Amino acid sequence: MTKGTSSFGKRHNKTHTLCRRCGKSSYHIQKSTCASCGYPSPKMRKYNWSEKALRRRTTGTGRMRHLKHMPRRFKNGFREGTEAKKVVKKA
Repeated sequence: MTKGTSSFGKRHNKTHTLCRRCGKSSYHIQKSTCASCGYPSPKMRKYNWSEKALRRRTTGTGRMRHLKHMPRRFKNGFREGTEAKKVVKKA
């Protein structure tokens, strides 16, 4: 038996399937863990030796529904429930 071409023809079982947390095809079926995000572990899998991988999934790569309004709210001192004063035109 050779290690190359003839061996590749025998590969027809899937080891990894789609992960429900990260969406990548990295969820190992037998181990039942994701190779990319570490699901079902509550903490996301991340290592500093892979700088690019951190960059791909860090804060700012998604929608940031809450965080994107923070700089503006901070600038105004997190004020709420107030209304701007009406400016009266001078004749």
